[in-house]
Amino acid sequence: MNFIDFQSKFGNQRAIIKYYIKIRYGGKPACNHCGSLKVYQRKDRLKVFECADCVNDFSVFKDTIFENSSTDLRKWFYAIHLFLNGRKGISGCQLQREVGVTYKTAWRMLKQIRIAMNNKEFKQVFEATVEIDETYVGGKPRKGNRGMLDVSPNSKRGRGSSKTPVVGVIDRENKQVHARVALPNSVGQKLTGKQLMNILEEVTAKGATVISDEFRSYNILSKSGFFHIRVDHSKEFAKGSFHTNNIESFWSTLKRGLYGIYHSVSVKYLQNYIDEFCFRYNNRENFDVFDLLVAQTVAQRIKH
Repeated sequence: MNFIDFQSKFGNQRAIIKYYIKIRYGGKPACNHCGSLKVYQRKDRLKVFECADCVNDFSVFKDTIFENSSTDLRKWFYAIHLFLNGRKGISGCQLQREVGVTYKTAWRMLKQIRIAMNNKEFKQVFEATVEIDETYVGGKPRKGNRGMLDVSPNSKRGRGSSKTPVVGVIDRENKQVHARVALPNSVGQKLTGKQLMNILEEVTAKGATVISDEFRSYNILSKSGFFHIRVDHSKEFAKGSFHTNNIESFWSTLKRGLYGIYHSVSVKYLQNYIDEFCFRYNNRENFDVFDLLVAQTVAQRIKH
């Protein structure tokens, strides 16, 4: 959807509310209290409906990322439009300029949109062939006072560093990715097989073929009901169909977005950013991605 289409579709708040009712209720709003269809929209407050059966009123934006927000709905929907159209995301400062809100409001809007991106009720189960790998998110080693590169344990790259580990699983058949932040027990400690297994089992069925590199912690896979294939990256990166190129390509996209757009991400909110890039990757060919994301704004577990 381009800007002209957006302006035509969401010209005013009434059009946005009508669209949201279609997405959330299938075009016919139902009472949030009793489920009755005998509801009437208030003329003075377009977001609010009154129920003729239980005599309660309710907002069609209850239990969504828009609840308790004083920001104009047109700004919210325009923020979603900009967020999805940015291939690697959009920073809080840029959204502040584009939408005309404060930085605090822009940051909160982006945070809520990322939460909605992970609001799928049912995750797809990977059953055929998957690739699993880890990457490490954090700053690069810096030069010291004398221009020497810092080679202390905390500045290492990859496994054993103080960076934050992220484990990803990608399904070759459906081209879907699942990634989670996996914090080690202590700084500098490598991920254990159990930690890797916990993330793999979230989306992968037993008996699936799992391709990984030679990291020792992956040894647990063959003992846990998976057909495990290892790729020795010290010798070659691909041997026919045995490779981890797909998940490594996703890591490349993730890091270009994190470092190029957001620059610095705290561990506290890192999973939200991981969810964003998983959503983008999994819906890269979905022409109805705007409708999908708006539908996922409805969830009981959204926090304000």
